[in-house]
Amino acid sequence: MKQHIASIALVVKEYDEAIDFYVNKLNFVLLEDTKLSETKRWVMLAPPGAKECCLLLARAADEKQEASIGNQTGGRVFLFLFTDNFDRDFANMKAKGIEFVREPVVFEYGKVAVFKDLYGNLWDIIEPSDQNKNL
Repeated sequence: MKQHIASIALVVKEYDEAIDFYVNKLNFVLLEDTKLSETKRWVMLAPPGAKECCLLLARAADEKQEASIGNQTGGRVFLFLFTDNFDRDFANMKAKGIEFVREPVVFEYGKVAVFKDLYGNLWDIIEPSDQNKNL
């Protein structure tokens, strides 16, 4: 049997501002933006080179969902962005105004820093160590 996670829903305030952030600040690729109704769109984004998992932007539909924007995991790191060149991507993200809440550190598993997305969700950017390159 083969399975994989195809997408992860990320609750956002507005589609267009979220698309702008992920495409222009994080260099993600907009895979699809299909209007489903007057208030709902099917918006899929992925980091360049991603093959399986992508983000599905889900605009908050009510007050309960709005309350989770930026805090979908109760303040823990939510998503983990692997890179093949940490220093390049870290410098590019800093130059584009991405806020880092933890500066780069080297651990056994790789080089990592923590940043916030436009709503405050925490992300790790990680360049895996040689023994973890296939993760």
